[in-house]
Amino acid sequence: MPKPYPDEFRNDVVRVARNREPGVTIEQVAKDFGVHPMTLQKWLKRADVETGSKPGQTRAEATELREARKRIRLLEQENEVLRRAAAYLSQANLPGKGTTRS
Repeated sequence: MPKPYPDEFRNDVVRVARNREPGVTIEQVAKDFGVHPMTLQKWLKRADVETGSKPGQTRAEATELREARKRIRLLEQENEVLRRAAAYLSQANLPGKGTTRS
């Protein structure tokens, strides 16, 4: 997988594409910067979402959602461990099972 372009570079290319002269195509701007035209189209769409011009999930929201899902998985694992421990301990404390009481 190729390395991602730096954010500063992406922002510069998007800015140039938006402020291009009449008659200059997206393909020409992409070629000038050495990126694929579809890549530039994606960057333009993402920039629209980030600025709120178009609906969609921003990078900050995506990051927050990813971290929340990771935290949920961790809490579910901890809950499972506690559930198993409680079941084990409840079985160990039953009279007549594993204890020698006099």
